[in-house]
Amino acid sequence: MRIAEIERKTMETEIKIKLDLDGKGMNQINTGIKFLDHLLVSFSKNGMFDVEINAKGDLEVDGHHTVEDLGLVLGQAFDKALGERRGINRYGFFLLSMDEALAEVAIDLGGRPYLQFETQFKRDEIGGLSTELAYDFFEAFTRGSRANISVRLLSGRNDHHKLEAIFKAFGRALRMACEPDTRQNGVPSTKGVI
Repeated sequence: MRIAEIERKTMETEIKIKLDLDGKGMNQINTGIKFLDHLLVSFSKNGMFDVEINAKGDLEVDGHHTVEDLGLVLGQAFDKALGERRGINRYGFFLLSMDEALAEVAIDLGGRPYLQFETQFKRDEIGGLSTELAYDFFEAFTRGSRANISVRLLSGRNDHHKLEAIFKAFGRALRMACEPDTRQNGVPSTKGVI
């Protein structure tokens, strides 16, 4: 079973995550930032990942600690659930259209964290979430999951649609990368390890 439970407690945040890679998109998410909850629900539904997230952070200071630590812990949950990464596709990509927004996400679960994040937002904040924290979430996720992730926003007018398209594409691309490859028995690497 490809499941994981991760907890992280610091002076700034307390985060608990349960993850099942082979779920049905069921989720219970509470981060204290409602728009972030909305984005993570979209991610879960599109990735077909069962996710429980409970995050408490010093939101009275700023959302940064909560969003960044959440990205890190979620990434660690994927890393743990994938184990040695035997028999997976390893690579995933998705081009997602949502109304006028078009987002592209490509993922390599090859063990070397790196983020390319090409986006632009007009608004500083959407529903209590600072738009600049989207980068921090994905950067922390790449470190926690040991993944190479490319996020490109190709078009869009409405910043809500742009971010939602990114998170939906992220879920779809990650689902593809995590899914079993019936022709792959070992680790999908010429090195023999990831």
